Amino acid sequence: MTEAEPARVLFVAEGDDTDGRSAALAEEPWLSVSATADTEAALSQVSAVDCVVAVEGPSLDAVGLLEEVRTQRPDLPVIVVADDGTVASEAVAAGVSEFVPKTAPDARERLLERVRSGVESSPLRGEGATRMPIEDLELREEIRLKERAIDEAPVGITIADADAPDEPMVYINDAFERLTGYSKGRVVGRNCRFLQGEESDLEAIAEMRRAVDTGEPVSVELLNYRKDGDPFWNRVDIAPVHDDGEVSYFVGFQTDVTERKEAEMKVKRERRNLQHLLVRIDGLLNDVTRELVAGERRVDIEQAVCECVADIDTYEFAWVGVPNHPTDALVASASAGAWAVTDATIGVPLDNADPLPAAAAYETGESQVVTDEAELAAVADRSPWMGHDNLGGIAVVPLVYGETTYGVLSLYTTEAAALNDHERVVLEAIGRATATALNAAERGRMLATDSVTQLGIETRDNGLFFVDLSERAGGSFAYKGSVYRDDGTVLMFFQSNADSNAVIDTADRYLDIASAEVIHEHGGETLFEFTVIDDSLPTTLAERGVSIRSIDVSDGVANLELELPTEADVRAVVDHLLERYPETDIVAQRERERPPSTRQDFVADIEGRLTERQLTALQKAHVSGFYEWDRPVTGDVLAKSMGIGRSTFHQHLRAAEQKLIEAFFER
Repeated sequence: MTEAEPARVLFVAEGDDTDGRSAALAEEPWLSVSATADTEAALSQVSAVDCVVAVEGPSLDAVGLLEEVRTQRPDLPVIVVADDGTVASEAVAAGVSEFVPKTAPDARERLLERVRSGVESSPLRGEGATRMPIEDLELREEIRLKERAIDEAPVGITIADADAPDEPMVYINDAFERLTGYSKGRVVGRNCRFLQGEESDLEAIAEMRRAVDTGEPVSVELLNYRKDGDPFWNRVDIAPVHDDGEVSYFVGFQTDVTERKEAEMKVKRERRNLQHLLVRIDGLLNDVTRELVAGERRVDIEQAVCECVADIDTYEFAWVGVPNHPTDALVASASAGAWAVTDATIGVPLDNADPLPAAAAYETGESQVVTDEAELAAVADRSPWMGHDNLGGIAVVPLVYGETTYGVLSLYTTEAAALNDHERVVLEAIGRATATALNAAERGRMLATDSVTQLGIETRDNGLFFVDLSERAGGSFAYKGSVYRDDGTVLMFFQSNADSNAVIDTADRYLDIASAEVIHEHGGETLFEFTVIDDSLPTTLAERGVSIRSIDVSDGVANLELELPTEADVRAVVDHLLERYPETDIVAQRERERPPSTRQDFVADIEGRLTERQLTALQKAHVSGFYEWDRPVTGDVLAKSMGIGRSTFHQHLRAAEQKLIEAFFER
């Protein structure tokens, strides 16, 4: 190579050369570099260059360019830059001069070295600089030259003799040694089937055998084994090398794809597990829901869920624990399963510093799972009622609806593996469904019960907005009812003699009040509507089966009258109120009988409130279509039919409507 005539290098890469390879080559005074991203443009220039550098890219096929160059200039040095092991194997098979890994730390230095070597061997570089073409070398020298390229590849590469019996390997690169743990001395001269083992895919092995027998390329993925016995997933690419139309060698490329393969298998396992989980949830929840819907009483619901779960082969025993405040313990309200245990013998203390799983689930509101043998033995020692032979695990699910914890569902199994994350999802879904059913039963019982408990509450706690509002705005407030909306908010109505502007302005300070409006003002009294968000007092009480009968507030002191079923947990309601609103006292507690009200009773009650004229006006208006949108009859016609004046008719009708509405909201 002379100083006066720089070597001509054609650099082919798509887009901008962001890695600076062409720029690094151009800095060399002995090189003249031209660059292009167009394959056709590159092919038009190969007759006038000393070396071609082709950089593999998403839209640039470096091997395809190499093959085209070989048809024009078989002896022209071509260097391929890429990271894909398949590209490396295809480049070697196509007769690449040199191969450089694209992302190697010293990639630019390697490229410069390979370009120097390539241009020195170019036939156009003049006498004294030309080296023999590779096809003119002895076999050993050819393999040595190929080795320079394939040793740079980031994958294991082998060369096997197609003419020798059993296709023994005549060469392996360093990457193959690192991948398999076998040294060159141990494997050269052997067929590479020694990498196979008992779990290697026989179909993939047969596919490789067929390809070798027919001299065809092949690509498979199968489980192979390293020298130390560790398995790994190997992508094997085999390319035949032809000599005078006959296959003389096979080049093999081994790529460790274990991480990708295991990720794929994990996704498949998770998909199968998810499908199994969905089927299990759907089936079990259908069974449980069917029983829950049929249960009208709390005891029926609790017994039904225990029997549904205990019927599953996975579980030996199930019980529902509810708090017993006098003993400060969870006691069984229902149970089912193989153990010969009565509900009366089952109990878990709530006041222990080291709580058992059932107590922990009740106190924290979080599911508890125990599968450790030592922990199970400790639980069994503290629970003499347990039939704990071959116990493999315990799962406890809290029965929570909103802010109310009705109890816990405890389950026992002999199969520790059954209590996995997926099973926990199933059990928690059952817990939510059960708690929802219990809440519905409590609310229904409140409406239908014949006996109720009335609580008288006095509070000065300004955590209640109406207490603080009465103190700041002055005046008194009387509760007129609530409306529970689908979005979770509650409309609370209060009548007050306080200044309406002061009330509206003061209401802006409360975070749990979304809005405050004046409905109407009359006779010195104003009816206010407050939109309450978050977990309002009416909502939290309703979740516990408690209804608000009255609230009277004056000068920062509120007196509430609450009503709940006699069977309800009065202490739990009181504890909740005292915990949330500390400045609160229970001033009265009494039970009273409330006669059951049927539809006929409701109608009879309304008829008893209406006068004859009021009932007649209301019924005539209803049957004549007076309340329809197109109103085919007028009040004048109806008044005439009753033999009274128009204004008198409307007085009777309004009075009847008012009594009907009062009766509805007094239910």
